[in-house]
Amino acid sequence: MLFSSITFLYYFLPCVLLIYFLTPKKLKNTALLLSSIIFYAWGEPKYVVLMTVGILNGFIAGLLIEKYNGAKTAKAVLWVSSLISIGFLGYFKYADFFIENFNAATGLSVPLLKIALPVGISFYTFQILSYVIDVYRKDAAAQRNIIDLAAYVSMFPQLIAGPIVRYSDVAAQLKERTHSISKAASGIRVFVVGLGKKVLIANALGELCKAYSESEERSVIFCWIYAVSYSLQIYFDFSGYSDMAVGLGRLLGFELCENFRYPYISESITEFWRRWHISLGTWFRDYVYIPLGGNRVSKLGHLRNILVVWMLTGFWHGAAWNFIIWGLYFAVFLIIEKFFLLKYLKKTKAAGRLYVILTVMISFVIFGAENMGSAMDCIGGMFGFKGLPLISAEQGYYLRSFSIVIIAAAIGATPLPRIIVENASKTKIGAVAVSVTEIFFLVGVTAAATAYLVDGSFNPFMYFRF
Repeated sequence: MLFSSITFLYYFLPCVLLIYFLTPKKLKNTALLLSSIIFYAWGEPKYVVLMTVGILNGFIAGLLIEKYNGAKTAKAVLWVSSLISIGFLGYFKYADFFIENFNAATGLSVPLLKIALPVGISFYTFQILSYVIDVYRKDAAAQRNIIDLAAYVSMFPQLIAGPIVRYSDVAAQLKERTHSISKAASGIRVFVVGLGKKVLIANALGELCKAYSESEERSVIFCWIYAVSYSLQIYFDFSGYSDMAVGLGRLLGFELCENFRYPYISESITEFWRRWHISLGTWFRDYVYIPLGGNRVSKLGHLRNILVVWMLTGFWHGAAWNFIIWGLYFAVFLIIEKFFLLKYLKKTKAAGRLYVILTVMISFVIFGAENMGSAMDCIGGMFGFKGLPLISAEQGYYLRSFSIVIIAAAIGATPLPRIIVENASKTKIGAVAVSVTEIFFLVGVTAAATAYLVDGSFNPFMYFRF
């Protein structure tokens, strides 16, 4: 079930909120858990069993690690639990990838398993892992109420697309959280903005990207249009969904972590990854990079750590070589910045931002491609290496038709709209005008998104692939 669907917006969510707020305080986590199970089972009922086994694995491991605190047994439990979690993820997400590559390397024909990827497994597996590791590190106490732990893992606002919520960040909120009209209003505001980003901008850009993929009449300009549009689409798609998750969390009394912070205004790739998919970056930093030694090792060891982390980051996104190459592509730029480029980028903001936009744009061409061949065709076309015409009538039509959406997306990807609103709110009259305008804006976005969805228009969610 997508957040950006009529079923969720007008049937599931109102029923859940009604039941949740009528439920006594002691049973709210139970209500949240049952709602989350229904939400997940809506599309894939059989995989609820898989998620349940993962939760039981984490629950039992947490109790055993705390019981054998400091002993070798605790470390053994950590390893067994982690291998079980990673094993499930590896089997369901990567088994066919490894079989395909084994067949290619050996010339054999081992049949593929053709396993459907359980939605959200990449996200909830990382949350279970972080819980068990935090208990082992004594950063969190073991949860003795399985309902509370299950509610944390399966919480429907962040279940299928993140952000990846650390247990230590919400442990106190699982026990005690506040609900208020102002918090609910803030949640609604964030949710509706996210809904608009997803439905009105990302989906429209998705139609343009789809037209590029299906077109047999390519040009240099069309390749650039696609690269720009896809980079903006994936940002508004994922950040919009993350905003909706944060907004829903506030409605339920939770403060979930921010996942995007205007990444396209970054002045270096290092800064970009502090602003893009923040919860994933911090997860790999805290649970892979630092345990490997981080930068507190030799230069060679430091290079190894960066390459390992970014290879895994790419592989986490999908079982294909283009994702691995995408991760290593960023690793190369991060290494170059770390050892000499960063000091030069700090001297000129304009050059830094242009460098980031171009680098990231090319990376997302790789990221979104069916294979590396099609990625290189697009990149080669962008720079005139494929003998394509500069522009054609078809691309001129798309450029005219989607120019307003592209411009709106480019502006919306910067803090400029927020700055304008903040400046307008500095006077009493301005604050009143902004408040009134905001109401009309939110109602308008909701109405426009609803009309778009009722019409049955293009409405994929890109991160279901990952």
